[in-house]
Amino acid sequence: MDEWLARATHGVDPDAPGAFWHVFFNLLNMLPWAAMFWWNLLFVAVGALLGWWRGRLLESIVWAWVLGPIGWIVILRKSRRPPLAKPPPLPQGRRPVPRR
Repeated sequence: MDEWLARATHGVDPDAPGAFWHVFFNLLNMLPWAAMFWWNLLFVAVGALLGWWRGRLLESIVWAWVLGPIGWIVILRKSRRPPLAKPPPLPQGRRPVPRR
């Protein structure tokens, strides 16, 4: 913890008005952004696959993007959407009765 604190406060004057932001950006620079991007892309791809299987593609992509693997659980707990089906055709010779 002392090493992280030393790295975060490296080159920062604690009495300066912008010291908080300088420390904050130093902490952000220590994050593995490339690994986080690829992991997030994997989470969204698996979420899209699960959403396609469940009939909820766009919804599952959003859940996986926001919550990662927890979004997979959310989409798996929802029921499947039935496929959009046309109603059966009317019998020949009969016309629909207008509603009043």
